[in-house]
Amino acid sequence: MTKPQGMALVLVLWILSLLTIMAGSFALSMRRETVIVSGLKHNAEALAIAESGVALAEFMLLNPDQNKRWRADGSIYQIDMDNAKLRIRLLSETGKININLMELGLLQNILLRAPSGGNAQLPSATVNRAAAIIDWRDSDDLMSINGAEKKQYQEAGLNVQPSNKPLQTLEELQQVLGMDEATLNWLEPLVTVTADAPQVDLQLASKEVLQLISGVNAGVIDAYVAARVNSAKYNQPAPTSPLDPTPSTQSTDITALTIVSEVQQGEQATAVINALVKKSADAQAAPFQVVKWQTNRGTVSLFTPNMNPLVVRHYAESEFNH
Repeated sequence: MTKPQGMALVLVLWILSLLTIMAGSFALSMRRETVIVSGLKHNAEALAIAESGVALAEFMLLNPDQNKRWRADGSIYQIDMDNAKLRIRLLSETGKININLMELGLLQNILLRAPSGGNAQLPSATVNRAAAIIDWRDSDDLMSINGAEKKQYQEAGLNVQPSNKPLQTLEELQQVLGMDEATLNWLEPLVTVTADAPQVDLQLASKEVLQLISGVNAGVIDAYVAARVNSAKYNQPAPTSPLDPTPSTQSTDITALTIVSEVQQGEQATAVINALVKKSADAQAAPFQVVKWQTNRGTVSLFTPNMNPLVVRHYAESEFNH
C-alpha cells in the first residue's frame, strides 16, 4: 500500500468514527426527548384526571339523598381506572379550626406538633410563633409575651409588619415571623379563615382535627372515625361524635369545603389539586364557585397507608361514564 493510499484509509476511518459518534449522539438526544415528551404527556393526563375529580366531587355533593351524598368530614373516595387511581378527599371548612378565633393555648399546642419542631425555625428563641400569630391578627401594637410586633419584624430584617386584623387567607401566615413552608403546608388541612361558626363542627371534623382539639384517648377517636366511615359505606346517617354527645344543630348543607383530588399512575406520574370551593347563592350560577385553586402543592399524599382506613368507597370508572 502506498503512502497516499494509507493516508486516505486513515481519513476514511476518522470520518466513519466521527459519523458513528454523531449518530450515537443524535440517537441519545432523541431518546431523551422522547422520555421528556412522554413524561409531559403523562403529567398532563394526570392533571386532567385530577381536575375531573374536583368536578366529580361537586356533582356528588349535590345528591338529594343526604345519606348517599359524599361526606366532607375527611372521608376519601377512590375511582379505579385502567391505568390510574384517583382519590378524592372532602374537608368541610366548618370542620376545621378557625385560626382567627383560636386561643393562644390551643394555637401553641397545635404548632408544637408541626413538622418543623416547635421553635426550631425561628430567628430568635425568644419569639413564639403562636404569640406572633396572635399579635398579627389583634388590633393593637402591644406585643404579647414572646410575641412579635413591628419592632421585631424590623430587627429580623423583614419588610412586613403585623396587619393588626384577622387573617384574610391562610397564605398570609407566610408573612408571620417564624412561619415556614413546611408548617404552613401541615396547617392547611387543619385550620381555616373561611368558617363563620366559632366552634368546630365535630360531626364534620377530620380525624387529624379531632386528634388536635379533643384531648381524649386516641382509641375513642379511631373508633368514632371508623364508625363514621362505615356509616358512609352503607349509606347510613353519620354517628354522633362522642366528643359532643348533643346532636348537632348545625346545618348539614356544606357551604364551603376543600376538595383534594390526587391521581396516581403507577410510577409514571402523579398530580394533586387542592381546591377551596363555596356553594353558590345564585341559582343561575354554577353550583360551586372556586375560591382557591392550587396544583401540586406539597401536602400529605392520599395514597399513604395511614389514609387507607379513610377510604369510604371504591368506584369503577365505568360507573360515572353515563
